[in-house]
Amino acid sequence: MMLSALLLVATAPAAQAAPPPRPVVDLLNRISGTATISGMHNKEPNSDPTRHTAKVHAITGRYPGLWGGDFLFAQDDVNHRQTMVDQAKTEWRNGSLVTLTWHVCPPTRPTACGWDAGVQDDLTDAQWTQLITNGTALNNAWKSRLDEIAPFLRQLLDAGVQPLFRPLHEMNDGWSWWGGRPGANGSRRLYQITYDHLVRARGLTGMAWVWNVKDLDPAGIAAYYPGAAYADVVSLDAWNSFWPSQTYYTTLKQIAAGKPLALAEVGRVPSPQELAGQPDWTYFMAWPEFFDDKQLNPDTAVRATYHHPRVLNQGELTPNLAQDRPARSTATESPAYPPTNAFDGKRAT
Repeated sequence: MMLSALLLVATAPAAQAAPPPRPVVDLLNRISGTATISGMHNKEPNSDPTRHTAKVHAITGRYPGLWGGDFLFAQDDVNHRQTMVDQAKTEWRNGSLVTLTWHVCPPTRPTACGWDAGVQDDLTDAQWTQLITNGTALNNAWKSRLDEIAPFLRQLLDAGVQPLFRPLHEMNDGWSWWGGRPGANGSRRLYQITYDHLVRARGLTGMAWVWNVKDLDPAGIAAYYPGAAYADVVSLDAWNSFWPSQTYYTTLKQIAAGKPLALAEVGRVPSPQELAGQPDWTYFMAWPEFFDDKQLNPDTAVRATYHHPRVLNQGELTPNLAQDRPARSTATESPAYPPTNAFDGKRAT
């Protein structure tokens, strides 16, 4: 069954259809605690948006259950955004989820820019105040920047693709022009403006919104949370340590308050043992340069994760149509093995 069919099953009957973005979120909630979706990011170049997932297949014989794309910032990648979006549609049809990142140029620069002179710019406090003030020149420039990708997002939604959209990622770190500003008028306010413009002003109501932080001081991340209404998934990028501390895991679970958790960027592919120890991570997305480091990601370790029963790859996200349905049996071995075990969706039972 294709993934589009999964979404059809996951929704309520037409007369009482749940509003977007529940289907993908429901899938993540359903697997939380028992399974984790494998993932790979496909950054530069947008002209070749399968380069890095192909490496996974070459090692494991399987494709990731999550395909990551990026709208990016360099001129050639901007020119090939349609290529990236077309691939996102293909990955969805093939049975993978789609997550989208955007290393975006600041509204003080053109659509295409550099890394040092662009994505890593520092805005002055005066510029930031103007940026988050409705109707100002920089505020309007930011909304126009968002409008550049709105048609691509609409294409995906019209094709039945529900992307996991992760804007303004790692907002608790100051490496980017949008990050490192805590508090109500800081980075989280720009995230809220981004959501309000794309969802309310442009009507892009079908995306699942992924709020994202980096593994810096866990005590400070709550100051960046935009609020439950603005996030469907709570995610972490594990870079300071290649596996999150238990403190970070617990802190994010408290902030999420029942929303799915995800590892939006990892340098090292998690081991099955690590995933079992922190079982609520619903997906991980490996980062290409680090994936190519054979000391960090030896082929044997990558294969062990991709072939482990708790890890879901492309084509393995289709639903169990019998899940949670009533069950009867003519006999049971003991009360410890009720017939409902057959349909509870848990691999352990």
